[in-house]
Amino acid sequence: MLTATYQERRGQLLTYFDRTAAEAWSRLTSDAPVSGIRATVRAGRDAMRRRLLGWLPADLYGRRVLDAGCGTGALAVEAARRGARVTAVDLSPTLIGLARERSPRDLGVGRVDFLVGDMLDPALGRFDHVVAMDSLIHYRAPDAVQAVAGLAARAEASLLFTFAPRTAPLALMHAVGRLFPRGDRAPAIEPVGPAALRQRLGAEPALRDWFAGRGGRTATGFYISEALELVRR
Repeated sequence: MLTATYQERRGQLLTYFDRTAAEAWSRLTSDAPVSGIRATVRAGRDAMRRRLLGWLPADLYGRRVLDAGCGTGALAVEAARRGARVTAVDLSPTLIGLARERSPRDLGVGRVDFLVGDMLDPALGRFDHVVAMDSLIHYRAPDAVQAVAGLAARAEASLLFTFAPRTAPLALMHAVGRLFPRGDRAPAIEPVGPAALRQRLGAEPALRDWFAGRGGRTATGFYISEALELVRR
């Protein structure tokens, strides 16, 4: 069940990515020139995407993958190139529109299904692997854990997701971000200590059939994110 705080933050994210920051996000996720700060975010996102893709099987033929919070679709396209049939979902119609426009013509019909919607919608179906890159970082820890449980309920083999680790550099970035005009700010990231998050995941009854596998942090300038792999027992 989605909590009120989850739904409130989801609405803020939709407004931000679909309206406030649509143009900035379009440039960030392309090869267009960006500021030095945004260049570090782009580099960090590229590195994190490579990490998550590296945790998926090299051969994905016959596998179904959910890209939960797919943005402009870069990870979905790479998974499809390995043979996966990918469902890529995002709240923002603007980002999904960009993803469809950027999808390579040589990818093949039906390799990726780009959808506007909620990543937790059970109607999306079941998948071998679920990936949620930076899709949960704006939610409070209790809501993020419930979202992880909801995604895990539809995954057969593995669930890969990222979170914002509680670090001194990240706290400093938040302080700097508060200096910007309110209308230009992204919805706040919700940092959580890695040990505390693992404890919450371990205590969640809906995740009793899962265990934590690989983990790894990517820190590139203004991008700090940590990945965790959950594997079905």
